Amino acid sequence: MSSVEIPEVMVPDLPDDARLLDVREDDEWAAGHAPGATHIPMTELAGRLDEVPEGDPLYVICRSGGRSARVTAYLNGQGWDAVNVAGGMGVWAASGRPLVAEGDATPEVI
Repeated sequence: MSSVEIPEVMVPDLPDDARLLDVREDDEWAAGHAPGATHIPMTELAGRLDEVPEGDPLYVICRSGGRSARVTAYLNGQGWDAVNVAGGMGVWAASGRPLVAEGDATPEVI
């Protein structure tokens, strides 16, 4: 069985207008996420494919890059042009990219 190369981009190389799909769980999303991102937890993705945002490419992000790599491979197998965001939201926050949280909470990556 051959391994499939998963397209990947580093956070600093993301275009400003990147369409982001955040596949973290609800509590992670609520604590802090990228403004404008679409949230579909990885565990719910197969049943919510009609909610996957249009994007060419579509950038997939999680906390550190593991879940998003699996989702990227899955979406590419379904015909999307998906790219994994290496390092995920941890690198996003560390590089000073904007974060928003639900409610009045101070945004953080958990």
